[in-house]
Amino acid sequence: MSSQPDITLYTGQTPNGVKISIALELLSLPYKTKAISLGKMEQKEPWFLEINPNGRIPALTDHSPPLSDGKPLHLMESGAILLYLVETYDKDNKISFEKGSREHWEMVQWLVWQNAGLGPMQGQANHFYRYAPEKIQYGIDRYINEGRRLYGVLEARLKEQAAKGSSFIVGDHISIADITCFGWATSAEWAGIELSEFPEVQKWIATIEKIESVETGRNVPEPSGLRKIMGDKEKMDAHAAASSAWIMQGMKQDAKK
Repeated sequence: MSSQPDITLYTGQTPNGVKISIALELLSLPYKTKAISLGKMEQKEPWFLEINPNGRIPALTDHSPPLSDGKPLHLMESGAILLYLVETYDKDNKISFEKGSREHWEMVQWLVWQNAGLGPMQGQANHFYRYAPEKIQYGIDRYINEGRRLYGVLEARLKEQAAKGSSFIVGDHISIADITCFGWATSAEWAGIELSEFPEVQKWIATIEKIESVETGRNVPEPSGLRKIMGDKEKMDAHAAASSAWIMQGMKQDAKK
């Protein structure tokens, strides 16, 4: 394994995209960034589909992975990428825990929880609440309420951790369990979920935001425009209207395959 990894991150300013740049910054790993224009459907172009056949961001290429065949390794899915980074490059457990420990398995548990639950449910809430051309109240209520339930689960976990003196989802320091949830939690309002109901989640967000490398990583490949307008209903509605066209275009392209 090279002492200086040769990594390319294909990403955009989304809750899933910033996970990987935050992790790379916290690990102090050198990497190149290729911004993917979702509005221009760049994630559906043939060259990108060779890297990520699912046509989503983020994706990562390790051009010099510790593999016997010596070939570049392309990875899709934020959870898989985070696990690869910690297992390959986090020998000092900066954002992970000793493999096989209780904390390791709790970390994996919360990583899967976010990728299988919080992210998909909040993503559906985003769609029905912000983008769907027809406002279907059942869909809006279904996914916002499920999102609120999941934040209740996270709230209970953080309260339990606080009682132990920890400010993190697992153990005594930031890990990929926190990283995987962070981008989604900071955009909960976009999905119609009010975090004032969850004070422990709010305190946890404030803790994570104070970490310098997190702030650097969350602004890759560019600062979040959504972050600047959060709380301004008029601007949020305008942003949703402007975004809905390419989101629906992407859905039509997916349906053709």
